[in-house]
Amino acid sequence: MCGIIGYVGFKEAYDIIVTGLKQLEYRGYDSAGICTQHSQSLHLVKYKGRVENLQQSKIQGTLGIGHTRWATHGKPSDNNAHPFVDSQNQFSIVHNGIIENYLELKEELRKDHTQFTSDTDSEVIVHLIAKYYEGDLRDAVLKTTKRLQGSYAFCVIDKNHKEIIGARNGSPLIIGVGKNENFFASDVSAVIEYTKEVIYLNDFEIAKITKNFIDIIDFEGNNKPLAIQEVEWDIEQAQKQGYKHFMIKEIMEQPKVVENQLKVQFDFGSKPKTVHIVACGGAGFAGVLGEYLIEEISKIPTKFYHGSEFRYRKPILHEDDLVVAISQSGETADTLAAIRKAKESNTKTLAIINVVGSTIARESDDVIYTRAGPEISVASTKAFLAQILSMYQLAYALKNEVFTFQDYKEIIEQLLQLDEQIKQLAEKYFKYQNFIYIGRNRNYAIALEGALKLKEIAYIHAEAYPSGELKHGPLALVSEDMPTFAICPQDEFYEKNFSNIQEVKARNGRVISLATEGDEKINLISDDVIYIPKVDSILYPLLETVPLHLFAYHIANFRENDIDKPRNLAKSVTVE
Repeated sequence: MCGIIGYVGFKEAYDIIVTGLKQLEYRGYDSAGICTQHSQSLHLVKYKGRVENLQQSKIQGTLGIGHTRWATHGKPSDNNAHPFVDSQNQFSIVHNGIIENYLELKEELRKDHTQFTSDTDSEVIVHLIAKYYEGDLRDAVLKTTKRLQGSYAFCVIDKNHKEIIGARNGSPLIIGVGKNENFFASDVSAVIEYTKEVIYLNDFEIAKITKNFIDIIDFEGNNKPLAIQEVEWDIEQAQKQGYKHFMIKEIMEQPKVVENQLKVQFDFGSKPKTVHIVACGGAGFAGVLGEYLIEEISKIPTKFYHGSEFRYRKPILHEDDLVVAISQSGETADTLAAIRKAKESNTKTLAIINVVGSTIARESDDVIYTRAGPEISVASTKAFLAQILSMYQLAYALKNEVFTFQDYKEIIEQLLQLDEQIKQLAEKYFKYQNFIYIGRNRNYAIALEGALKLKEIAYIHAEAYPSGELKHGPLALVSEDMPTFAICPQDEFYEKNFSNIQEVKARNGRVISLATEGDEKINLISDDVIYIPKVDSILYPLLETVPLHLFAYHIANFRENDIDKPRNLAKSVTVE
């Protein structure tokens, strides 16, 4: 959601913070700001809109904090942008998360004649710190955390000391370890240009950094060890490298992704009694596919849950069950809550995560890392492919077998050659405002993903249904103005799917079919066809994502949308 960066060192903080905020843009935001300390004063600049707006007001100082805001309390505006300062302009904070009891705290502070300048929940933090400050900034932060309810990560500076204090409870915060300089950030991408050594703060921890010093305590004041880890990737992997958008770059990187993912080893001892898969967004559709695959391949009862629902229901969990959490970022708040709920029942947890060292990875009993590399575009593509591939690997591992797919990398390369054909198809359909996606059994999960991508980046209303459900209601929507994208490979469900497509055509619906090479019959009931190579029936979902992602990308491009940073969305959803 929001992005945080802090810097203390020997360089101009402003330049480093602006660069870091640009690296955090993919998280989604509506405003940005920076506060630096210079000559025992705080200097603040913040605006609604893009990070580029900050470049009109450069401020001095070798210590500072910056923020990109994604509105939760108070509309996007200059006043509601971070950082915030207290009434005496002595302290400044940036915050990610939600303070659930901010209204009560705000009323309490107003009784002390505190003046508020925003509509946000975050501003109460800086005023509480000012209230509790008695000469030691970290002690004031520690007292403040005792008053806060909700999830948060925040950083604070004051006008007199060359230090930054950071606190974490429920939202991610890392420390970048440099030479004569140190950093805070929401994630590694903001500091990777300057250091590959990081410390991942845990919940209920407070860190103090100067340019030559790092110290961590917990919320009870106990000292904590400095667990420094080295990041495996570098800044070049987080750049466009000549592509127009990160999304198309990341689609084109998928041959390398599947090559790396197939090397990942899944190893299980005893079989779980039941598997529960928990995820959100596109990762959830990988979970839907996993539900089909695990039951079909390993014969273990399996249930998929949306993370936001799992945390508020009362699932029946046993110690011999397995809860699988899927998340690209490893920081998804609802999925993290599900892991914690599972641990309350002493149920074993497995995380399938792309970001090494993330919170879900650290809190799960076991972790399998997808080898997709850094993914910058908000709409996930290569990480989604790695997730569904991991579902195959997991399903076979639970059967004590190893999943193999000969020539898979070459098949993905072949699918990417459809780019120009799919671009021409997108030009034909980009003005439509509504789409239906259909698929049966395993392919239904991919239909869900296709519809999501069209919604996310093209801003087109799209809904996915199991093919057999069309006649139970959605068929009423079919018309010449609402195309149907049918996933219809030559698998064991082909004839049933063919019949469903005929129902659409009988009602003058336009049909795009995703079909198997050599299937001429499908042309009889389709307006347009995208062909994919023939493989074993169970493997088709591993091929279908590439053309669906390319279709959504080119539709969005023709509509001239902000593809990598779609409106109202964030890459990492770290609040409930």
